[in-house]
Amino acid sequence: MTEARDLLIRDATLPDGRTGQDLLILAGRIAAVGPALAAPPGLPTLDARGWLLSAPFVDAHFHMDATLSYGLPRVNASGTLLEGIALWGELKPQLTQEALVERALQYCDWAVAKGLLAIRSHVDICDDRLLAVEALLEVKRRVAPCLDLQLVAFPQDGVLRRPGALANLTRALDLGVEVVGGIPHFERTMADGAESVRLLCELAAERGLRVDMHCDESDDPLSRHIETLAHHAQRLGLQGRVTGSHLTSMHSMDNYYVSKLLPLIAEAGVHAVANPLINITLQGRHDTYPKRRGMTRVPELMAAGVNVAFGHDCVMDPWYSLGSGDMLEVAQMGLHVAQMTSQAQMRACFDAVTTNAAKVLGLDGHGLDIGCHGDVVLLQARSPVEAIRLRATRLAVVRRGQVIARCAPAQAVLDLPGRGPATVDWTLQR
Repeated sequence: MTEARDLLIRDATLPDGRTGQDLLILAGRIAAVGPALAAPPGLPTLDARGWLLSAPFVDAHFHMDATLSYGLPRVNASGTLLEGIALWGELKPQLTQEALVERALQYCDWAVAKGLLAIRSHVDICDDRLLAVEALLEVKRRVAPCLDLQLVAFPQDGVLRRPGALANLTRALDLGVEVVGGIPHFERTMADGAESVRLLCELAAERGLRVDMHCDESDDPLSRHIETLAHHAQRLGLQGRVTGSHLTSMHSMDNYYVSKLLPLIAEAGVHAVANPLINITLQGRHDTYPKRRGMTRVPELMAAGVNVAFGHDCVMDPWYSLGSGDMLEVAQMGLHVAQMTSQAQMRACFDAVTTNAAKVLGLDGHGLDIGCHGDVVLLQARSPVEAIRLRATRLAVVRRGQVIARCAPAQAVLDLPGRGPATVDWTLQR
């Protein structure tokens, strides 16, 4: 008897360029990939019609506790990072667990519809009630059948700067939050920032957990906590389990120092996460002209052997008024800001929101290899580059062999004077 988690996908194009490929999912896992696969009779079938079949999108950096709160209690008038933090501080006392859960669940619906099936979300632990922690743990439980939600204990106000923050962070970990977070550049001094990195990395090492620091989210070229983070990652044997997020000060650092820094990050096995939509929006606010882009040195990090992923970071919250959970929008902005326009670089931007991001989260079974989870996204595009160009329609989203979202192909019907009716689907047939 065919199980509900069995599915055969026919005639797909894969991200590596192979065409005419079938993908067989049995009991929720990929059992075979290749042309003209044999399959048991009665197996549900999805005809890909030559469109691009990809592993799901992964968001390596997000703030789900703040999402969809735009305008509460007011709008960020300056558009700066610091006003956003202050605004979030004003909003926190007004939060309720019910509202937090409702907004997060709505966003998760958006994410699933966009083929985004794994999210690492930072959750503020500086509210002594741990209201957001409890809310997102409940959301994590409820969305588990369709989406992997990984939570980071994030001391938004500084783990040393905010009294009681370290105790709250420990409590959050005890409740089930999986990753240790930090924000060293927001501590009162550079020395406190460095001390917070040491303290939090040691806490993670003791508990066998991962680390993800908001690190050097600044235009200050002397904000260099990533160097300290790489040092402690190597000292404590945390290679592959530590992430430096944002790293925007690297955009302002001199080239000589960066030539020393990049090998240190690579040797320590530290992942890097850029957040193109937010970095290009928040950074450079104190510049006149020339105005800095602010996003970290993505192509240089990749060339040094560092695993680099992109995150959405914010959607309709105190820091960012736009967004829809579309990781192809994120990849497209990253491509433009970093001027990554070669074919290989554009494909690398697609990887930054799929395979590279999965490595940041430490996801098992993410991909299109035999044995991986039967989680895939069918995109109305012929290649990863075309998917980014078009922010391609998600024709089908599959989770563990079950189709959980569908969308009709995007096309326009034209009726042009002198030419008659025609249709346009924006893809290039080759």
